[in-house]
Amino acid sequence: MDILTMHEISEAGHRILNPFTEEKLMLLGEICRLRPGQRQLDLCCGKGEMLCRWADAFGIEGRGVDISEAFLPVARARAVELGVADRVTFDLGEAAEAAKAEHMQYDIVSCIGATWIGGGLAGTADLMRPALVDGGLLLIGEPWWAEDTPDEAYAAVGMEREDYTTLEGTLDRIEGAGLELLEMVAADGDSWDRYVASQWWAVSDWLRENAGSADAPAMRQYLETCRRGYVRFQRRYMGWGIFVCRVTER
Repeated sequence: MDILTMHEISEAGHRILNPFTEEKLMLLGEICRLRPGQRQLDLCCGKGEMLCRWADAFGIEGRGVDISEAFLPVARARAVELGVADRVTFDLGEAAEAAKAEHMQYDIVSCIGATWIGGGLAGTADLMRPALVDGGLLLIGEPWWAEDTPDEAYAAVGMEREDYTTLEGTLDRIEGAGLELLEMVAADGDSWDRYVASQWWAVSDWLRENAGSADAPAMRQYLETCRRGYVRFQRRYMGWGIFVCRVTER
């Protein structure tokens, strides 16, 4: 079983596929000063909640791109539910390739929690930048490590130390990528719990319903590793937020 399928199972009950509450999502839209007629490209859009909710609340238009054949039908159904299917579209594909195909078409380009598409924050910013109009906003969702994170925490949550940095180090990476940090909205402990801890129940239910599956051992190990890594290290040492940036260098 690949990691994408594991995420699709564990996040089956989520609308927002990051440690972000509905309130924070809408606060972010207000901070970005969204208005009718603006266009957004959302790379690795997941179930499309950001685009759909912002189209409904602020009147924007947009396009989402994701590789998940399980998530995209949910995104399209959500657009119909909210009455915004005429303003937002969702396409199956590689986000990096989708970004390269656009040129100065969007007022907002977002990549929330998926900077692996460009090999990290700087590379992802390079992918996003060409699709953005002059003066537009880049929204980047990214974790960071606490200053005192012990070495054993990285392996426990399946990451390398260099994958992310401290909050101040994240600012350095943003500025090094030719961006200015304008604003940020960070997750808190409760939003982390609702995102991560609620996945345990979803996976447990899947294991009950698929006890005889050849994938059950891998899924059980995934659950055990994620649960223990979270309660021992991740909740304490990992932050997460969405950074609102403007390009300073073309």
